[in-house]
Amino acid sequence: MTISPTSRPAAAHPDPARYLRPVLSRLALVGVLLATLLLSASPAGAATSRIWATVNVCDTRKAPDTIGLRASMPGITRKGATMRMRFQVQYRNAAGRWVAGTGLDTGFLSIGSANVTSRQAGHSFRVKAPAKGGSYLMRGLVTFQWRTRRGTLLSAKKRLTTSGHKSTAGADPAGYSAATCVIKG
Repeated sequence: MTISPTSRPAAAHPDPARYLRPVLSRLALVGVLLATLLLSASPAGAATSRIWATVNVCDTRKAPDTIGLRASMPGITRKGATMRMRFQVQYRNAAGRWVAGTGLDTGFLSIGSANVTSRQAGHSFRVKAPAKGGSYLMRGLVTFQWRTRRGTLLSAKKRLTTSGHKSTAGADPAGYSAATCVIKG
């Protein structure tokens, strides 16, 4: 058999599938590992049931004309990451729209290290009493942030207050959890 410079015997042509299969398998494995790492290091991969906000104080004898908010957020496994919460109060105006209350915003508060299962925090706001016979319907909006040690935003989420949450430290009365609060004049 003579071999010309332009032709090769069949055995000299390697089967491309034989070489591509291991490479593609390794690439797929690397992709799965990266996706797993991203989900475990990101709050988006955390159980959303651990992110909540509630009204835990609403115009009581001990706290008149006061709305208290409490919230919980899950930690993440990123070294040096921190957690922050921002508590805001909204009220329903005469047109029936929810609007931000003036002076009822904490700005972002440092909650601590994110290397925990979850953290809770809260804040109470005293409001000017409504006119006699009047009332305010209010709710809370909590913004959650996970940041790197240097302050770079990793993720953020928002939650309106809802009812039925446990572990509402500082609740008045004990165990109180509601979506809204009515403060009466």
